[in-house]
Amino acid sequence: MSENTEHKCDCAGIHLDIEQYIQKHKGDSGALVQVLHYVQERLGYVPKDVQVKVAEILGVSLSEVYGVITFYSLFRERPRGKYVISICQGTACYVRGAPEVLARLEKELGIKAGDTTEDGLFTIEVVRCLGACGLAPVMTVNKDTHGRVTEDKIPSIISFYRAQAEAESSQVAGD
Repeated sequence: MSENTEHKCDCAGIHLDIEQYIQKHKGDSGALVQVLHYVQERLGYVPKDVQVKVAEILGVSLSEVYGVITFYSLFRERPRGKYVISICQGTACYVRGAPEVLARLEKELGIKAGDTTEDGLFTIEVVRCLGACGLAPVMTVNKDTHGRVTEDKIPSIISFYRAQAEAESSQVAGD
């Protein structure tokens, strides 16, 4: 998934819903952020094909759509994993070993920061500060905070979330 940024959703109903929503705002360039929020809520990101559709229907340039998406950090151009790992690279974390923790994360998951694993489980993001400098180096996995992380702790942290995903998957299959 790290190289593939095309939208591959088999959810025609969602795409139809999105297109209808965009059509409601035809020619209304002032609705750009609102429309992008809607798309992001539905798909989890704003794929290129949808960016083109938004630009055409709202009557704005594709570069304007792209500018808004890249300016606001809440918009994503690529799908994110079920578990988003945010690793702090702020000063306190950096001097206490965050670069080594990041390198181990990348090695364990086989991806670079900014990418998502092929199975769609993990995305690694580098952030400047998580506001928990006393726990440096610190990282979050979704809303879970992991403090005083070392390279050696990475495999068990990853294993925990893989097992959690597997358990959830088994529950769904068993229902």
